Amino acid sequence: MQAASGTKGGSSGSPVIDWQGRAVALNAGSKTSSASAFFLPLERVVRAFNFLQNGKDSVTNTWDAVTIPRGTLQVTFLHKGFDETRRLGLQSETEQLVRHASPPGETGMLVVDSVVPDGPAHKHLEPGDVLVRLNGEVSTQFLKMETLLDDSVHHKVELQIERGGKPLTMNLTVQDLHSITPDYFLEVSGAVIHPLSYQQARNFRFQCGLVYVAEQGYMLFRAGVPRHSIIKKFAGEDISRLEDFISVLSKLSRGARVPLEYISYLDRHRRKSVLVTVDRHEWYAPPQIYTRNDSSGLWTVKPVLPLESPLLSSRLNPIDHNLASNIVSPCSTEVIMGQGHNCVGQEPMDGVTSMETSCEHVDEGPHSLDESDTGTKKRRVDEDLSVDGVLLPDCSLHEPREEGLGDSVSETETVLRDYQGAAGAAANASVAERAIEPTLVMFEVHVPSSCMIDGVYSQHFFGTGVIIYHSQTMGLVAVDKNTVAVSVSDVMLSFAAYPIEIPAEVVFLHPVHNFALVAYDPSALGVGASAVRAAELLPEPALRRGDPVCLVGLSRSLQATSRKSFVTNPCAALNIGSADCPRFRATNMEVIEIDTDFGGAFSGVLTDEFGRVHAIWGSFSTQLKYSSTSSEDHQFVRGIPIYTISSILDKIISGAEGPSLLINGIKRPMPLVRILEAELYPTLLSKARSFGLSDSWIQALVKKDPIRRQVLRVKGCFSGSEAENLLEQGDMVLAINKVPVTCFGDIEDACQGLDRCKDSDGKLNMTIFRQGREMDLLVGTDVRDGNGTKRVINWCGCIVQEPHSAVRALGFLPEEGHGVYVARWCHGSPVHRYGLYALQWIVEVNGKPTSDLDAFVAVTKEIEHGEFVRVKTVHLNGKPRVLTLKQDLHYWPTWELRFDPEMAVWSRRMIKALDRDSQ
Repeated sequence: MQAASGTKGGSSGSPVIDWQGRAVALNAGSKTSSASAFFLPLERVVRAFNFLQNGKDSVTNTWDAVTIPRGTLQVTFLHKGFDETRRLGLQSETEQLVRHASPPGETGMLVVDSVVPDGPAHKHLEPGDVLVRLNGEVSTQFLKMETLLDDSVHHKVELQIERGGKPLTMNLTVQDLHSITPDYFLEVSGAVIHPLSYQQARNFRFQCGLVYVAEQGYMLFRAGVPRHSIIKKFAGEDISRLEDFISVLSKLSRGARVPLEYISYLDRHRRKSVLVTVDRHEWYAPPQIYTRNDSSGLWTVKPVLPLESPLLSSRLNPIDHNLASNIVSPCSTEVIMGQGHNCVGQEPMDGVTSMETSCEHVDEGPHSLDESDTGTKKRRVDEDLSVDGVLLPDCSLHEPREEGLGDSVSETETVLRDYQGAAGAAANASVAERAIEPTLVMFEVHVPSSCMIDGVYSQHFFGTGVIIYHSQTMGLVAVDKNTVAVSVSDVMLSFAAYPIEIPAEVVFLHPVHNFALVAYDPSALGVGASAVRAAELLPEPALRRGDPVCLVGLSRSLQATSRKSFVTNPCAALNIGSADCPRFRATNMEVIEIDTDFGGAFSGVLTDEFGRVHAIWGSFSTQLKYSSTSSEDHQFVRGIPIYTISSILDKIISGAEGPSLLINGIKRPMPLVRILEAELYPTLLSKARSFGLSDSWIQALVKKDPIRRQVLRVKGCFSGSEAENLLEQGDMVLAINKVPVTCFGDIEDACQGLDRCKDSDGKLNMTIFRQGREMDLLVGTDVRDGNGTKRVINWCGCIVQEPHSAVRALGFLPEEGHGVYVARWCHGSPVHRYGLYALQWIVEVNGKPTSDLDAFVAVTKEIEHGEFVRVKTVHLNGKPRVLTLKQDLHYWPTWELRFDPEMAVWSRRMIKALDRDSQ
């Protein structure tokens, strides 16, 4: 029914009453362009209500689960006017018959619009068929047809139709609509997979019951399987039912890479093949089945895999080289200028209030240190993008040996030689390009949506790194932190020296500088291990203005690309502002600028003419703010001097003191970094003179560094640091231990000097200039590791963690406690419903302080399912707030994800959940 009623959004389902106050319809929708609304009649509603009333037990006064019969022929009908039915071939005699048998005012008849394949009417009814009679009665209205079908479930009905003017009669069996409406679904790695329902089968014109991807989750998202896909083959086995998919899944182990074939409703006539990587870490709960319980009204959850399934093992399995070795054609073409990466997010997963960011392509202007001139780093991967790989034979590691003329050459060795020969014969390749190409690696990094911590703004990144160490037991690759942002990620490496793709693990994230170290297992390279080598690093001498360098990187087709450039500024100080959602930003860092490059999305290395590495040409993330409510994520590229990376590498190789980490089965001590947790920025000496700095200090600073001619000033101290409450904003750092300081490197050298001194108390003797006065201060330093965030807790749908460095850099932590910071929240969760969003600290739960994660866990474990909780929060802006929310352990249990350095795995542990027996 349609009425001239200006109803608004949110009124759907409200009753429509007549002048006597009787409900006659339900409000269903309205047109925004006009004051009209649409109402649903109550006949079918009353029928369902009567069934529900009959479900009450008058003796026990309880309600039983009631099934309301619904019938279907899996056919969609449309009501079309008589003029249209005549054009479809309806005979005039049939039209007169229908007009006389129908109520006055009838204007048309029911016409078949679509038929679902393999349904009761498949190969019987066709689009354009005009329905004349149903069980001998003229039927021109949907209500009459639905009533007959609902009352005839599992029985035959007689349909009399006209097809192009030819009358036909057929008997069809009415199917139970509930039998093709899924009442269970599989959840695996965040994906929701279930039998294809009639509603979606009708939309996509697929048969009911196929294995349907409702939400792609993480594992399928990594492989490029889009939503609304139909899985046809998995690990080489045909998939026709969800049980087939579960059976194959139960045989797989963690880290396995298997092919999957699917079809999409957008391209239904072609199958697409992708490689699916089973989660190597416990990012998500084990696969489980949710089943609708009509008695309780809940969806009960049960594990779906047998206990002996290898997927339930928390330990990583050895890499299957047959699955990990995918040939990448070196001859494919790729446009280098404009290669880009877009931010890939999953809408129904996790979010940050008003903080979801997207990257759009903008024209790149000249680069400068200001944020307004930075380029865009595009990181989008199309949903239906898939890469078909060719599997190599067994690639076990062979010891190098000399071959005689009679030695047989294996197939893989032949591939290696051909590949190396093709790479060496590249036309017009420079000496530097040929020397550095075997050391370059292409990164593809995915971050699970359940673990988007530390303000990471995207789920998918890629970029170029360089191998800085390669032995029989360990390989290390250096890359920027805009490619590897957090340790909670899956990293895949593709080597320019040999066509293979293998997994890798993040082993070091520098707390201040923009680089990370990633380890790989050289044995996974097979014979390709002999083709891969480490780059020769050249930390000294430092580059100077006007020095020639060679910029070398990889295109998406793993082809080395280079160009000669000149250094325009070897010591440009970074100035990156904080983003709306605080995330890592490089501070206290000088970078290298060159005159020409390949644009803001191209990363690689800066080398000399012989291919020796001076710097990593890395990507930096920033945020351009156009107004208080409008901003965009962008990236720019600069050179990261290799000497800082080289010093960390030396400590790893020499076994410096630090926490041990299991890398490729060997425990290795990882270095600690001593830093001054204060953000500094350079000021010209001419400006410093205006602030009152004496001529003697200006002369001393110029003598120390006649090129920079600057002094460092304090922008702010990290909250909770040793320097907090000692250094103040605007302080000028003149000297450390009476030695003048002019650049960030001087500060780092002084901190490293404290590590070399065994009797050091970890404090710097700093001479500063504050408000016209010189003073000497003993300022403490902080020691940080390279692990990043190692513990994450999910409570009521929000992800909490210790405040990361980008949050502490803002200079504020709540006095009540600062150890529980809300990093993300999940759509549909209790925190979403009650408004506990990200970018705030939880300082109290039910009046009990939560100073750190352990205290938070102890308090929340006492809260039972269905209880209301009083939560006190403090926002980043310092504003306190108290709210209440209802804990739901049925759908949102409390769990934690923690990194175990002894096993080098991320392990998931359930903290509090609803007892399965009570579901």
